[in-house]
Amino acid sequence: MRSIWNGAISFGLVSIPIKLVNATESHSISFRQIHTEDGGRIRYRKFCELEDREVGNQEIGKGYEDSDGTIIPITDEDLARLPIPTARTIEIVAFVPSDRIDPLQMDSAYYLAASGAPAAKPYTLLREALKRSNKVAIAKFALRGRERLGMLRVVGDAIAMHGLLWPDEVRAPEGVTPDTDVTVRDKELDLADALMETLGEVDLEDLHDEYREALEEVIAAKAAGETPPELPEPERGGKVLDLMAALENSVRAARESRGESAEEAEVKPLPRRKTSRAAPKETGAKKSTAKKTPAEKTVSSRKSTSAKKTAAKSASAKSSGTKSTAKKSTVKKTSATKKTASRKRSA
Repeated sequence: MRSIWNGAISFGLVSIPIKLVNATESHSISFRQIHTEDGGRIRYRKFCELEDREVGNQEIGKGYEDSDGTIIPITDEDLARLPIPTARTIEIVAFVPSDRIDPLQMDSAYYLAASGAPAAKPYTLLREALKRSNKVAIAKFALRGRERLGMLRVVGDAIAMHGLLWPDEVRAPEGVTPDTDVTVRDKELDLADALMETLGEVDLEDLHDEYREALEEVIAAKAAGETPPELPEPERGGKVLDLMAALENSVRAARESRGESAEEAEVKPLPRRKTSRAAPKETGAKKSTAKKTPAEKTVSSRKSTSAKKTAAKSASAKSSGTKSTAKKSTVKKTSATKKTASRKRSA
C-alpha cells in the first residue's frame, strides 16, 4: 500500500518511525459530466483573472484571502515549517478506555506501518502495551494543512489510527428529538424486543452494496446495446395507524423470512413484564412494608430495650414478693408449733 504521510509516533521519549497508509477504499461508481446533445466531455479550465489566460497545475499554488480581499500566498515550505511539534509527529497525549470515544467523532481510518527495521521493536512495544491495557491512545498530528486529533488502537497485528473530529466540531442533537410527549406501552416494548430478537445478529461480511451491483448491470446492458433491467420499485410505506399491528406484522414477516413455519411465525403474547414487587400476603393484620429510617430504628430499639428491662423488674419483684410471703408463712407455722409444745408440758 502506498503511504500518504511519513513521520514518527512520539511515545514519551520513544520515537517510532512510521508510514501512514489509507485503511479504507471507496468502491462507488464515479461519473463524468457530458454534453447531453453529443456526449462530449465537460471540462473545467482554470484561468488567471489578472492575465485572463488559462494556467496549468504547475502554476497553481495556495493563498489565504484576508477580510479586505487581499490574497496572502502560502507555500508548501511555509506549511512544512509550522512551529508545532505535530508537523511530522503523531504525538500521543493520553491513554483512555475506548468507550470514552464518541462514535460521532470518528473520521477517516489509517494504518500505521513501521518504517524500517529499527522501528520494529518500539512499534511492537506500543502495540502490545495497548493490547494489555485495553485502552486506546489519543494523539495529535498534522495532515493536509491542519492539525488533527487521532485515536490509535490495535487491529490484528497492526496499529490503526482513526482521525477524530475536535469536540467543538460535533453538533449537539438539538431540535431533532420529538417535541411532543409520547407514552410507550409495555406491550409495544415487548413486541419491539421480539422483533429485535427475531432479526438477530448479522455477519457484516455477508452485507454488500446492492445499489452498486444494480447500477453495474444497467451500465453493462447499455454498453452491449441491450435494454437495461427494470429495477423493482421500493415498497411504499403507508402511514402507521396501529403501531401494535405494524410490530406484529414485522415480527411475523421476519420469522417467515428465516424459514419458520406459519405456526412458528405466529406472534404469541409475551409474558407480562414485572413492574413492581408483589405485595406481602395478609395474615390477619397487614404488615408494614415501609422501611424504617436509622432514627426510627434507634427509637424502636430503645423502646424494645426499655420494655425488656421493665418486664425483667416486674418479674423480679413478683419473685421477691413470693419469697417474702413464703418466709412469713414459715415463721407463723414455727411459732404455733412452739406454743402447742409448751402447753403440753405444763399440763
